[in-house]
Amino acid sequence: MRSYVILIAFGFAVSYLLTPIVRSVGERYTVGQKVRARDQHKSPIVKFGGVAIIASFLAGLALASQLRFFNGIFSNPEPIIGIVLAMLLILVLGLADDLFDLRWYVKLAAQITVGLIISTHGILIQSLPVGSWEIDYKWLQILVTVFLIVLTMNAINFSDGLDGLAAGLAAIGAATFFVYSYILATHVSAEDYANVGALLCSLLLGACLGFLPHNFNPANIFMGETGVLAIGLVLSVSAIAVTGDVRGLEAQRFRNIPAYMPMLLPMVIVFLPVLDLVLSVFRRLANKRSPFSPDAKHIHHKMLAQGHSVRRAVILLYIWAGTIAVTVVSIAFIPVELVWPIAVLVFFGVALATWKPLVVERWSALRVKFGKKSSGKLP
Repeated sequence: MRSYVILIAFGFAVSYLLTPIVRSVGERYTVGQKVRARDQHKSPIVKFGGVAIIASFLAGLALASQLRFFNGIFSNPEPIIGIVLAMLLILVLGLADDLFDLRWYVKLAAQITVGLIISTHGILIQSLPVGSWEIDYKWLQILVTVFLIVLTMNAINFSDGLDGLAAGLAAIGAATFFVYSYILATHVSAEDYANVGALLCSLLLGACLGFLPHNFNPANIFMGETGVLAIGLVLSVSAIAVTGDVRGLEAQRFRNIPAYMPMLLPMVIVFLPVLDLVLSVFRRLANKRSPFSPDAKHIHHKMLAQGHSVRRAVILLYIWAGTIAVTVVSIAFIPVELVWPIAVLVFFGVALATWKPLVVERWSALRVKFGKKSSGKLP
């Protein structure tokens, strides 16, 4: 655990110190930039924060390669090389999109290329860790792997609409997945429990925590396309890597509901963004628009419309994501009968806080309506 703590602290320091430098350099590119109708800020803000996140991640990866604890992971450098190449492609793609606003099909093609880089460097979903469900065909393994990577990257992209939202959700997701991967690794091998999923999530956690103080409302820098794609890549690759650990573990407690964790966790962590993604696609297609066209009708926009402040909306979405993720992970290690009562109470409390402004508004409207009707004079 000490090695992971070192990586988290190192990633935090690099990201925190590097972000102001990136902002200072990026300010020269925001001159004359127009604020879009769907944006929540009133003046242009630098969108290159993802550069600091990727730099922190890669620096942490370099540090990990020098720590003896991770020798087993770096003994086969091919997957790590794939991750680095994919990150570099994301860096180029993200900066190009933030500067020139690329067409959606160009971005999709680049995202698929990222997935292909990862899958051709040995990080593949070779089986679904439930029973003996193996994926025998290499082309199908690649297809499923690329699909998961592209889906997760776009889900994170849809959550990047309020100050600190995407970075906070990513930190929650990385922390949750780190705990799951670490505990799972200790069950797989008591001697060498260095784990690719835990390594990647610890690096992402440090990078996002270091970036968040600069990005939380009122933000002075955004992560941009570079940041959201990098976060989506790390979460999806972590999940893919963990499928191999569950696959090799025959303990009965990991071969039932917890066996689904590697597939469920990425979607659980980004549950609200994924739901938002699906609803947005249907909404745009129903309006005869491209499913990739932007609008201001996402879940976080609706929360603002209900009367929540930006900070309150973001914190509530943090709590939603954390509650869902912790509940699902807890099922893997704690008896279900102990988890559900607590989860239900927390869900009820969060739901009450989320819809309170709407309920108060409707209640006030009803009181005004019926108050007027009952205030008429008797003949």
